[in-house]
Amino acid sequence: MPSRRIVRNTGRLGRDWPRGRAVSSGAVRLTIRCTKMGGAVRIAMIGTRGVPAKYGGFETAVEEVGSRLVGLGHDVVVYCRGDDRTPAHLGMSRVRLPALRHPVMETLSHTALSVAHLLFHRTDVALVFNAANAPLLPAIRSARIPVAVHVDGLEWQRAKWGPNGRRYYLANERLSVLLADELISDAVGIQDYYRDTYRTESVFLPYGAPVLAGPDASRLAELDLTPGGYHLVVARIEPENHVDVILEGYRRSSAGKPLVVVGSVPYPSDHERRVRQLGADDARIRLLGGVWDQDLLNALYAGSASYLHGHSVGGTNPSLLRAMGAGANVIAWDVNFNREVLGGTGQFFGTAAQLAPLIEDAEATPDAARERGTSARDRAAGTYRWDEVAKGYEQLCQELSARTRTRRARRATTTRRA
Repeated sequence: MPSRRIVRNTGRLGRDWPRGRAVSSGAVRLTIRCTKMGGAVRIAMIGTRGVPAKYGGFETAVEEVGSRLVGLGHDVVVYCRGDDRTPAHLGMSRVRLPALRHPVMETLSHTALSVAHLLFHRTDVALVFNAANAPLLPAIRSARIPVAVHVDGLEWQRAKWGPNGRRYYLANERLSVLLADELISDAVGIQDYYRDTYRTESVFLPYGAPVLAGPDASRLAELDLTPGGYHLVVARIEPENHVDVILEGYRRSSAGKPLVVVGSVPYPSDHERRVRQLGADDARIRLLGGVWDQDLLNALYAGSASYLHGHSVGGTNPSLLRAMGAGANVIAWDVNFNREVLGGTGQFFGTAAQLAPLIEDAEATPDAARERGTSARDRAAGTYRWDEVAKGYEQLCQELSARTRTRRARRATTTRRA
């Protein structure tokens, strides 16, 4: 059971969580006022695109966690990038800073400005998301601000990075291990990786799952779709998400229902062009691009005959949890992170040839597909809860601020377990 692994792998913080619950990760530059022992904790969360959540897992977590912390009476400030100039979102204050429009430098440039702002607007705790931002940890530590790093997935394995990029991300993994007071992993598989590779512990904080109650199926008519009448992909068009393999597998199949692909990429790439070419000469494939209407997206998940999930390197994936919460029949890339999240509720593939018969089976046996979807929704509702996620972050912040979670304490825990 995941609950046993959470308790076993997270030290004191894990033992305080209810059994059978998972607790999640966060995003952007967020400042939270939490109750600590006798006072308030101000927390800076740094490193992603901000809120409203319109991009990926970090942004989703910031919106879900931050809004709940506001509801609990805490102050939340999110450092954002982009054109949105609104001062607040769901009770969270927004601070917008610029970033270089460059596929490599965008995140680091924005985080650098966020850290510079932090040094003049001190907080009690900093949460830095994405180990790629590790070069800025010395500046935070010089201000004597306790810091935790959410290490994300295995970024260096992403196919979009060349040899130099991979060496850079590996170096930043090591830097995070050396300089962070605490590390945050969003999957047990990521915990295992850091334990095996760097002999260090981390806090397990997976994402929560939105469990949908009666999404509006009538919205599908806007796209000329009907419930159960299509297969679905929701992903950024990047190599490690294997959208190209999914399209190849679908093209090999005799599927009579269309394949709907939701997703885009911030910068043009050879991979994106390949995906568009694969979709161009098969009339059954529909490339919708990004869909930001959340009600429509919920209807797409819930109404699919199958949700095809190709993500392979990112740990616990919010899109997968969202599909599970919608009761979708999930067919996922065969990697330990996806098996960890799905348990026995999904099917798995690793090649186009393996995927084709699974798509055909979803059409041939719809009752069995619906049963898998119901089981996935039950698992999401019982294991991945955003309310528990927020409590986990609150407790982590309290312990960092109280200096009971430090580099020295983390290393001592690792030494005892070794």
